[in-house]
Amino acid sequence: MQAPKAIIIGSGIGGMATAIRLSVQGFDVTVYESNDYAGGKLSFFEKDGFKFDAGPSLFTQPQNIEELFSLANEPIEKYFNYQSIDVACKYFFENGKIIYAYTDQLKYAAELEDKLGERSFALKKYLIAAEKLYNNIGLIFLNHSLHKRATWLHRRIIKAFQTLRLSYITGTMHEHNSKSFVSKEAVQIFNRFATYNGSNPYKAPGMLSLIPHLEQTQGTYYPKGGMISITEALHQLAIKKGVKFVFNSNVSSISHKSNAVTGIVVNNQFIPANIVVSNADVYFTHKYLLNDATRSKKLLSLERSSSAMIFYWGIKKSFTQLGLHNILFSDSYKEEFDHLFTKKTLIGDPTIYINITSKMESSHAPAQQENWFVMINVPANVGQNWNECAIQARKAVIHKINRLLNTDLESLIVSETMMDPVQIEQKTGSFMGSLYGTSSNNVFAAFLRPANFSTQYKGLYFCGGTVHPGGGIPLCLKSAYIASELIKKDTKKLFNKK
Repeated sequence: MQAPKAIIIGSGIGGMATAIRLSVQGFDVTVYESNDYAGGKLSFFEKDGFKFDAGPSLFTQPQNIEELFSLANEPIEKYFNYQSIDVACKYFFENGKIIYAYTDQLKYAAELEDKLGERSFALKKYLIAAEKLYNNIGLIFLNHSLHKRATWLHRRIIKAFQTLRLSYITGTMHEHNSKSFVSKEAVQIFNRFATYNGSNPYKAPGMLSLIPHLEQTQGTYYPKGGMISITEALHQLAIKKGVKFVFNSNVSSISHKSNAVTGIVVNNQFIPANIVVSNADVYFTHKYLLNDATRSKKLLSLERSSSAMIFYWGIKKSFTQLGLHNILFSDSYKEEFDHLFTKKTLIGDPTIYINITSKMESSHAPAQQENWFVMINVPANVGQNWNECAIQARKAVIHKINRLLNTDLESLIVSETMMDPVQIEQKTGSFMGSLYGTSSNNVFAAFLRPANFSTQYKGLYFCGGTVHPGGGIPLCLKSAYIASELIKKDTKKLFNKK
């Protein structure tokens, strides 16, 4: 008997991981991708001798990648290599203070004590609590569907509730951090982790304080070749396991009959399938692929995460004061988030993130030059004039960098490419340009985030950053795990017939 067929819509990181898992389960898997390349946001380009990762730039939890290779019984070393880094990030403040976020906890605690006057035990206490939250609550949330009764009957759910504190739910992340640290700078550093899923630390629940555990306790890493090597490794692994990729193919609809999916329509052709998994934005999936106006309208009511404006600059100088990951903080942090989520405008003093992979691999830029990925958080697209916003942002970013690094950046830019929320939506299919789907700006956000399966159509599932458990590479890979495990449980009969 032929293997049951599964179709994945979109070859983002979640889609490829799902394809690998389903192939291992025994499905005949085909991935349909509208672009001419795999990876979604995790893409790459080269210009004027500079190499740029176009999207995500932070790599944590390599075990999520390792698990896929172990599952596929393939040696990861043949496909993918990475190394740990000593400094997770360098933080620059307007008052001249520079903080090295060492991945060694003792060194980091000493840094915070020496430069910010933090109590020697403050960091350790904070990270112990974050680890406890992650292990007792986070792992339930990240590895299981919140929309299945079995999750709430899981043997670890009692421990999860025992770990839960009222302040994690009723208090904000900022309030939690303000009680944990005495300096404005340390609070701001740990507030920043809310942006890892496009949220506002002044509104997001204290529960998000578990995020620093991933970077500071589990470690921060650099993949050899840059972030694009993750895409390349998973693409190669998927092909090795028999997954077929069809590029330049925009799926126009998901076909269904009697409340069960029957396949897809792509390039005016019907392709039958037992299982369909959408790695596309869940809003677009319901609105356009399922033509479900009711469900898509309901999704519109959920607050979108922040988006980004990115400048890819080739710089004809080497900046010794910068590392792989750098943050130049706004001096008006709360106001910045008010602009992002309430005013939907850009602030004059934005927080700037600079990623420079040529610090790790000199081949990513010409000799004595650097490839700068410069990003600021901006609101999701609600019709702003992004041409004007880009001019405003570029001026503010250059002015701030000049001030904090004592340089003349404009004269050093020899290559330039820019991306705004409209372009992000066009290139990656992210509704309104939101990087993480919906925000986590209230305690119910995790439960309101769409599920990994359809309650309306049997055989339809979802993965990627716009569904549970959320956006970012680790969570997208977790969504692939959840979706594939649900499919395994739901399709046992298909394989029993073989």
